[in-house]
Amino acid sequence: MNFTRAHKILLIASSLWFFGEGLFTPLFAVFSEKIGGDILDLTWALSLYLVLTGILYIVFGKLLQNSKHKEVALVIGYLLNTVFTFSYILVHNSKQLFILQIGLAIAEALSTPIWDSLFAKYLERNDDSFFWGIAGGHSQLISGIAIAIGGLVIYYFSFNLLFIIMGCIQLTATIVQTALLFNKAAIARLKAEAEAAEGLE
Repeated sequence: MNFTRAHKILLIASSLWFFGEGLFTPLFAVFSEKIGGDILDLTWALSLYLVLTGILYIVFGKLLQNSKHKEVALVIGYLLNTVFTFSYILVHNSKQLFILQIGLAIAEALSTPIWDSLFAKYLERNDDSFFWGIAGGHSQLISGIAIAIGGLVIYYFSFNLLFIIMGCIQLTATIVQTALLFNKAAIARLKAEAEAAEGLE
């Protein structure tokens, strides 16, 4: 098993994504109540997010199945997640929260299937259980750490500070993920040079 540069980029960006997301996940109910929502608002917001994400996983997975621009789509998904994460600062009622959940669902559904397909693409063996263990395990580990930190930020400071921190982390993840575009270009260039060298022989 060897880590390629592409795997390192994918894992670092993904870890940042899960860290930023994990800071807020357990505090969603508290925030919903803070903006005047009740138990039904919370239920509908989470249900909307999960159902829409599930549907769009399938839709985007199908649309981008044979795309040559998966890396670009992945970066767009990360960028959308960054924008909508910062947008939590602007949410003051349940209706705005519902709209934000739709945006986050789109970002999540656009990014995750592509991330998985690119991770598999760069594997020497698609059945490498240790490698897939790292892919799945890092998200749980990072999220667990983030939950504890997010609680401390809210307890001692405010939601707005938390949202700013989350947005900055997601922005960093987006910037890291753009390195995948340059990695793809480098691979294509090396492949072209190799084919040209073969043609001269």
